[in-house]
Amino acid sequence: MSDAGRSTFRRAGYRLLGPRFDYLLHTRPAEWPIMAAHTALGYVLAVGFAGAAAGESLGQGVLGLVLWVVFLNGGTLAINSAFDKDEGDIGYLRQPPPVPSHLFAFGMGLLVTGGALSLLLPPAFTLAYGICFVLSVLYSVPPFRFKAMAGVDWLINMVGFGTLTPYAGWALTGRALDRPALLVFVAFAPLFAALYPLTQIYQFEEDRRRGDRTLALMLGERTSLLLAVVAAVLAFILFSLAGLGRGWLMVAPGGGWRGGLLVVAFGAWMAVLLPWFVRCRTMTPAQHQRGMYAALGAWAITDIAVALGFALS
Repeated sequence: MSDAGRSTFRRAGYRLLGPRFDYLLHTRPAEWPIMAAHTALGYVLAVGFAGAAAGESLGQGVLGLVLWVVFLNGGTLAINSAFDKDEGDIGYLRQPPPVPSHLFAFGMGLLVTGGALSLLLPPAFTLAYGICFVLSVLYSVPPFRFKAMAGVDWLINMVGFGTLTPYAGWALTGRALDRPALLVFVAFAPLFAALYPLTQIYQFEEDRRRGDRTLALMLGERTSLLLAVVAAVLAFILFSLAGLGRGWLMVAPGGGWRGGLLVVAFGAWMAVLLPWFVRCRTMTPAQHQRGMYAALGAWAITDIAVALGFALS
């Protein structure tokens, strides 16, 4: 969102809700489209584009999407902000407002309400929601606060956002999971391993001030970026194995262009990471932040490539 668009959104929000709008901002609505797309990817992989166009499992899919994106993810980010008390820019929220006094209760209310409503949906989705609920609390809330423990925060997000988020979209359909789809969901874990340090590099000063030992802070800029490159390579190896499991041989009909989609997505990641790795020591925090948003663009390209490759008849 542009600066002008963000200002317009905030003005409209405060006119409608007054100070209560601060609570909504701390759920970071700017991330909702990214979460929704990544969750919906699993649904599309399960039913295919034809099934999605026909509205297969649409009602429970929409409910599950709202629960996962707004209640689970939004609630997680709210309780995270309640303890972080950030003053500078954070992921998906620039110039955060002061933390409201009841933000933790608000975030937990979203998580609990979403968990109760998830009981209306297929058991596999409810289980995925429950796992992420527990991980969210362990991640943000003292005395656990695993987000302050380098490596543990990384693993939690690899599982929660990387693998379980698209799996949740699949689980909404009630379909059994096949091996190629499982490989796709597993591949998103190392892909998030590539993305996660990039969300921390520009926040080094904030993290040092709080005493958080994040993965990127422990490794340093250059090693974090090297790790991101290696993790991205591993992710695309797994995507390729999933494609082979679906018959993506170059001699098979459609195999060539489907594999080509993965090549384009991999190229998008390398176009972000390799120049960043070379120039990282001379970059400002603002430049690192722009690099993080460029990586989110590469993530979006990957979601599109995977959807077209695996779900298009």
